[in-house]
Amino acid sequence: MNNLLPLGYGAWTFISIYLLSLLLIGWFAKKSRKEDTLSDFYLAGKGLGIGILFLTLFATQYSGNTFFGFTGATYRIGYAWILSIHFMTSIVVCYLLFAPKLHRLSKKYNFLTPADYIQHRYNYKKLSLIITIIGIAVLSNYLLAQLMAMGRAMQGISGDTGGSFYIAGVLVLATIIVIYGTMGGLRAVAWTDAIQGVILLVGFTVLLIILFDKFGPLSKATAIIANMDDINNTRKSLVPDSQTCRLWLSYIIILGFGLSLYPQAIQRIYAAKSEKVLKQSLAVMAFMPIPTMIISVIAGIMALAYISGLEGTATDQVFGQVLREVQEYSLLGYGLSVVILAAILAAMMSTADSALLTISSMFTKDIYAKIFKKTPNEKSLILVGKFCSWGFLALMIVFAIILKDNTSLVKLMDRKLDLMIQVSPAFMLGIHFIWLKAKPVFWGIICGTIIALSIPYLDFSFISKGKVFGFHAGLVGVVPNLAIALIGSYFGRKKT
Repeated sequence: MNNLLPLGYGAWTFISIYLLSLLLIGWFAKKSRKEDTLSDFYLAGKGLGIGILFLTLFATQYSGNTFFGFTGATYRIGYAWILSIHFMTSIVVCYLLFAPKLHRLSKKYNFLTPADYIQHRYNYKKLSLIITIIGIAVLSNYLLAQLMAMGRAMQGISGDTGGSFYIAGVLVLATIIVIYGTMGGLRAVAWTDAIQGVILLVGFTVLLIILFDKFGPLSKATAIIANMDDINNTRKSLVPDSQTCRLWLSYIIILGFGLSLYPQAIQRIYAAKSEKVLKQSLAVMAFMPIPTMIISVIAGIMALAYISGLEGTATDQVFGQVLREVQEYSLLGYGLSVVILAAILAAMMSTADSALLTISSMFTKDIYAKIFKKTPNEKSLILVGKFCSWGFLALMIVFAIILKDNTSLVKLMDRKLDLMIQVSPAFMLGIHFIWLKAKPVFWGIICGTIIALSIPYLDFSFISKGKVFGFHAGLVGVVPNLAIALIGSYFGRKKT
């Protein structure tokens, strides 16, 4: 977000008040707690209604990657990134494969974390532990990406090129995150999600109108990009080649199965007030990829046509460049930019806090409670979870500062998806097929994870950017994962 116009005192005051208001929401959420239980703190008492559930699912699916990473990806790739509409839709489809039945089971058996379902279904502690470890690793990546996006956002708002505002932004915003999150738990996160979701939907609709009014129709931008393709021998305005099409398919599969199994998404399934509320929320979610991703793609296309010179990780700042153009457009554009910046910052903060809250619950319930204490009371476990949040966030801040110029947001997303899809057989097959056995599923996950993590570091001609012939390493790993789980379970069933 470099080269935004310097914000005046009024704009900074508005952003500061808006962000600090999140602390007030955290306080109200704390006052709304009904009991000192893990379920009330981490799942909001399993009473989220359709409006709040929809908006918090929306915030879980669309984060800093959507507005910064995806706009930057459009800038790098061109129209081919329109695939993002399809792969974000696939997430909702995959939810429907398991979410309703998982919700019914969670109500009946009082699940709190993803590992609770796994332990109930398979009764195998090693499998529950590996699911917990993968979940924490994925969420660590997810949290790191949000912290980096927040830092880059603050760096862009300030116009600082030295990186001091990046560090200050990460530190200040992360502190606000952990304060309101540890005060109000999931209620605070869900309530802030709701406010930010409404502001973003309205703000981005107005932003799209201003972009077309300032730059003209999309056909004009397309003509400019086509001319650039002729000069630079690129394909950013053309039908994608076969390798890009394989990449499309890869993203559709891995994002559908991966993101729908995010631990914080599973906890939101648990937190739904009823199965009817869950299904209604998912029905509304099915329509959200079109407006949300279209705006990100159009912003990237406009930037590609009219803003030049960004390369590598700097392309993640292209959304800020678009906001600069809107700032210069009119007083309305300036005001809109300020509101959108505040809402995006808060959305990234809430997304980060969601990940942090789930990490805290998984560590507390699935590791600490089972290893260090035999019969801890829930009030003391909540306190342990809060300490976990502070300590873990401090560690992620260090990594966010170290890696600020060394990786793109989309690259971070790819690595976590490679891991997350490895747990899909355990959840999506296990919930429907009672003959699936614990040990084959466990060894399938181990095998798939090793393969998925190894491929990006192999040096072969058919491997490029961590992908095999355009397919994610996680998809390559999930093939033997599935084979081991299914074949092992089949022969195990024959024996019994």
